[in-house]
Amino acid sequence: MKFAFGVWLIAAGLTGIAASQEPAKQVMEQGMAVKMPVARTAVAMPAADEGDATVITLTADGKLFLGVQPVTVDALAGVPTSTVYVKADARAAVQQLLTVLDALQGHAVVLLTAPTAKMGAGKITPPYGVRLAVGGKGGE
Repeated sequence: MKFAFGVWLIAAGLTGIAASQEPAKQVMEQGMAVKMPVARTAVAMPAADEGDATVITLTADGKLFLGVQPVTVDALAGVPTSTVYVKADARAAVQQLLTVLDALQGHAVVLLTAPTAKMGAGKITPPYGVRLAVGGKGGE
């Protein structure tokens, strides 16, 4: 009898703990971390956080990623989406960034930046960015 009451008490306690916890929060998309450049004219780009957004990351040491998968510059021309978000580390060489942008001709490109204002601790902010005009393919 005491054993059954003890099991019931543990089950009731666990149920109460589970009920008091917050419901599952949206999980942010996994990505590559870089030191974001700053631009005063950047605007919020919440679409860059969508699950189907195409994000290309250029790290400070020149490594290139499509999402979280390593990729070569040559593979960027075949990116199937029309809008591409480029997250380049502020310490990356300008020539490397220009090579990436050149490979993305014909795509709408948004260069992601740090938020324009300091956000409060613990707050999740949407990505910020600046739209770029990248020429069409074949010198159009």
